[in-house]
Amino acid sequence: MGAQHIDGHVLPRAPRRVRRIMTAVIVPMMAATVVALVVLWPTDAIPTDRSGAEERRLGTVTAVQLRECAPEEVVQTPSGMTVSRCGTVEVRVTEGAEAGRSVQTSVPDGPGAPRVDVGDDVVVLVLTDPADPTSSQYTISDHQRGVPLIWLAVLVALAVIGFGRLRGAAALAGLAVTFAVVLLFILPAIVAGQPPLLVAVVGSATIMFVVLYLTHGVSVRTSVALLGTLVSLILTGVLAALAMSVTHLTGFGTEEASSLGIFYQNVDLHGLLLAGIIIGSLGVLDDITVTQAATVAELAAANPALSRRQLYLAATRVGRAHIASVVNTIILAYAGASLPVLVLILGSGRGVAQTLNSEFIAQEIVRSLVGTLGLVAAVPLTTGLAALVSAHPAAVTTVTAPPRPRPADSPPPATTVGVDRARMADPWSSAEARDADWP
Repeated sequence: MGAQHIDGHVLPRAPRRVRRIMTAVIVPMMAATVVALVVLWPTDAIPTDRSGAEERRLGTVTAVQLRECAPEEVVQTPSGMTVSRCGTVEVRVTEGAEAGRSVQTSVPDGPGAPRVDVGDDVVVLVLTDPADPTSSQYTISDHQRGVPLIWLAVLVALAVIGFGRLRGAAALAGLAVTFAVVLLFILPAIVAGQPPLLVAVVGSATIMFVVLYLTHGVSVRTSVALLGTLVSLILTGVLAALAMSVTHLTGFGTEEASSLGIFYQNVDLHGLLLAGIIIGSLGVLDDITVTQAATVAELAAANPALSRRQLYLAATRVGRAHIASVVNTIILAYAGASLPVLVLILGSGRGVAQTLNSEFIAQEIVRSLVGTLGLVAAVPLTTGLAALVSAHPAAVTTVTAPPRPRPADSPPPATTVGVDRARMADPWSSAEARDADWP
């Protein structure tokens, strides 16, 4: 674990003893993660239902003909609004056995129905009459979003690389690793019946090891951020388990969870909720711990005379400001994701107590509060570890004594400003300083 490069300059290298201790801690953790990853890796194929894929067709809208709706075709919602559009849409199938064929569908209608125009790429469902398999009806179910999503991803990648350069490219590579771990390990392992909590911890550790070292380099500072993230993540999991036990959450708070419990009865939904809290907290914890470790390292490089206590107090002040903004971010993120359900609950006329008592709202509250506790714990943990390994040995061992009065007629003391300044500029410049035992 060598020196760390941050924004074009090199931070002082940590003492050899510190590097050995961090290596002795990190390497066994990495080995345990790899072993757990191999043991939990799903080997059987995931059971899937492919019947729906045979009923989908991809096509392009070639014509739209609207007409005035007949009285019996008009539908009114409970609020009195009419939601009815009548007419026909012609779609040319572009893929599959029916490629090149033009089919006719009714104009999509109803809440959430897609609005289509000529030239739109759409998804068409084929509905077969059970009584007459030769009779089929077509309906437009959705838009094709693959191409717009690809262009959006390219735009984001260009922006990240343009601003972050090599660091931005490394961040995108880390994002690809995160998606790979989630899609290839975490989700298949949970569907295969592995304990969701254990899978989430192993998957999160894998993501941390790869992404942090890939993005921020192999150094003691990155290892400190990794340790702070891991300890905070374990604490978050313990607090989440206690909170779920106290609030009697079952994991069946949403329709998706209930459907999952029916189709995949081997999946532990209680553990799945815990796993979701851990994975959801990982990204924000990463942000907090990396920032705190980098802050301490920069403070130590800017003023090597700062002691561990001074580094800790100064960086903690930065952490408090960071926490104050991140906590609000977490609450707003969960509220934004649950906004449709919150509006629906508000429209139902339930009281505040009854609304908060529902499992869906209660589990979102638990996510927010437990995640906040994990973030608050991450600041002192990571800052303390970073101050321990970043403080200059002279700042740690030197005891500052009050200056003695000097007689007016005595000569000035011999100056060693040149040596001191050299050491202040590069506290680990000499082999003796780098190899000195850490006090």
